[in-house]
Amino acid sequence: MKNQLLTVALAQISPVWLDKTATIKKIENSIAEAASKKAELIVFGESVLPGYPFWISLTDGAQFDSKIQKEIHAYYAHNSIVIENGDLDTICELAAEYNIAIYLGIIERPMDRGGHSLYASLVYIDQIGEIKSVHRKLQPTYEERLTWASGDGNGLLVHPLKAFTVGGLNCWENWMPLPRAALYGQGENLHIAVWPGSDYNTKDITRFIARESRSYVISVSSLMRTENFPKTTPHLDEILKKAPDVLANGGSCIAGPDGEWVMKPVLNQEGLLIETLDFNKVLQERQNFDPVGHYSRPDVTQLHVNRKRQSTVRFDE
Repeated sequence: MKNQLLTVALAQISPVWLDKTATIKKIENSIAEAASKKAELIVFGESVLPGYPFWISLTDGAQFDSKIQKEIHAYYAHNSIVIENGDLDTICELAAEYNIAIYLGIIERPMDRGGHSLYASLVYIDQIGEIKSVHRKLQPTYEERLTWASGDGNGLLVHPLKAFTVGGLNCWENWMPLPRAALYGQGENLHIAVWPGSDYNTKDITRFIARESRSYVISVSSLMRTENFPKTTPHLDEILKKAPDVLANGGSCIAGPDGEWVMKPVLNQEGLLIETLDFNKVLQERQNFDPVGHYSRPDVTQLHVNRKRQSTVRFDE
């Protein structure tokens, strides 16, 4: 049955680092290429638009009141995505034109939180070009907290896509059992895990989540080498002093509902990775284990999730 099969594209690309306009163009080209290869879903890595904050660990990011940190952060904010201003409109138009769904990792500067703080957000755009969820990373990891704010549960949503039900988490959120369970409980059977890059993130947990959930798991990572830093980057000399040649080597991969590889981690290869998934394998593996169905005990343990979008100010008109 055609509805049971889903062709997916893993966009393992580097951003034009901290350059919103150029990176959007690169994303648009990837979408068009994926559509030409009959993909029905394309996934991009965490924060690929406009890039991961590699500078923090390379330039003494925890130094208080640092001129360098302030200037790079401001540049990052200028190149972040304000969805309310239409920054994703052309990408949404391509989703509708090509009838392709999109998961995209962005750095969001949302107006409902004042329009100044930054969030690592995972955006889902459906096949008619509508933004259906914006999941702001619940807990930025370690040095990320020096530039990203903490999100909320509003984006812990799943979405229908042919026979599948898709949901996604950002990077180390995938290690958080309760957000995973929140998606499982809504019927997720195709889990999207987005990463800034490198197989040390993807090679173990991708198969683990697949085996735990009896779902397909797609992990998508970006690439980043020192040559990907544009010469216009503020304080580029300081960033490059301690930067290794390879900052992110990819590692995008897919595991099946049995926890075995459908696509092993792919390293240092830029471009699209294409695979077709068969929904029937989900049902086969749920026969002996279903973490929120026949192998659960809601009378003993339950998860309560707050999906309200959080804001500092609420007005009664």
